[in-house]
Amino acid sequence: MKKKATRGRAVLPVVRRTQCPVARAQEIVGDRWTVLVLRELFMGNQRFEEVQAQTQATPQMLAARLKKLEADGLIERRPYSERPLRHEYFLTEMGLAFYPVLLALRAWGETWFKSKEEEVAIHYTHIPCGEDPGLGPACQSCGAVMRRNELVPRLSDAFAEERKNKRAIFKAVRA
Repeated sequence: MKKKATRGRAVLPVVRRTQCPVARAQEIVGDRWTVLVLRELFMGNQRFEEVQAQTQATPQMLAARLKKLEADGLIERRPYSERPLRHEYFLTEMGLAFYPVLLALRAWGETWFKSKEEEVAIHYTHIPCGEDPGLGPACQSCGAVMRRNELVPRLSDAFAEERKNKRAIFKAVRA
């Protein structure tokens, strides 16, 4: 297992520090920015600027999270431009396996941190049964486990507008 380095000294790999799987996972995805980066990759934003616009992370913060996610095996980067050299970021098998965690965070947030007047931010259609699967992790209509490749998302008007505004502000600041 690869050892991580911090400030010139070797650190034991995550598996050697604790037997707790929650603590091990938290070592990888335990901060707000990392989870938001993964959210954006799941939403199909694969370029640095797209992820930055939606997360509102500083370039340095985002670059650090992307490098860590790559080093930890959750994403891989692939060049899409040679001059200047630019990369897109793609979820690996390990990264894709994070999707149920993101669905659980979504369900928790929709249940506990929204008023009854607010609409669900992302509505899904479950392809196998054609119904709204609810908040998951299993489809409320057919009982099947919700899988990313079997869900068609539709953003609420409010969430779509929020994302559009973030993109516009990001572009305006950069101009």
